[in-house]
Amino acid sequence: MGKVTWGFTASLDGFIAGPGHDMSWLEDLAAREHEAHSTEGAGLEDGVVEALAGEVGAIISGRAGYDAALAQRDQRGELTSEAYGGAFSGTEFILTHRPEELAEDPAVVPLDCHVTEAVRRAREAAGAKDVQIISADIARQALEHDLIDEMQVFVAPVFLGDGTRIFEVPGGRRVDWELVGAIPGAARSLGRVYRPRR
Repeated sequence: MGKVTWGFTASLDGFIAGPGHDMSWLEDLAAREHEAHSTEGAGLEDGVVEALAGEVGAIISGRAGYDAALAQRDQRGELTSEAYGGAFSGTEFILTHRPEELAEDPAVVPLDCHVTEAVRRAREAAGAKDVQIISADIARQALEHDLIDEMQVFVAPVFLGDGTRIFEVPGGRRVDWELVGAIPGAARSLGRVYRPRR
C-alpha cells in the first residue's frame, strides 16, 4: 500500500492559491521559467511532473478548488487546469456535502463523508500507489487524524498577500515536520519531502 501525501506549491508568504483560488500566478511563473531555462516550468526539470504523477493512484481534493477550476477553466493553462498538468491518470475524489451536483462529471468521484473514510476509499482505489491530498483544508483535517505520511513542498518566488494559506487553524496548532530529502529535479523550486514528527 502506498503513502498518503499532501502536495502543493506555495508562495514565499505561505499561500497555495490566490484570492478566489486564483492560480494565474503559478501559470505566469511557469511560463517565465520555461522561457528562461527551457524546462517544464515552475522550477522543475523535464520529466519531474510525470514522475511524481506516476506515483499517485488517487487524489483527494475539495469542492471549492473543484468549483474554482471549472469557473476559471478559460483562464487556466495546462499546468493548473488538471492535476499534474494532465499527467495524472488515477481516480480523483472530491469531498463535498452536495455530491449529487457532481454526478454528471465522469472525471471525478464525489464523496460526502468524513476525511477518514475518504482516505480509506482513496487508498483502496490507489492500490499500491500513493494517495495525494491537494486541498489545504482536507490536509488540515487529515493531520488531525494522523493520516498524512508525507508532505511534498515546492516554493514559488512570489508574494501573494492573500488567498488560501498552507495551514490555518484558528487559535493555532503546532505540527512538527522532519526533512526526508530533496525532490530530484526540483532544486530551483526548493522541492522537499517532509514527514510528520510523531
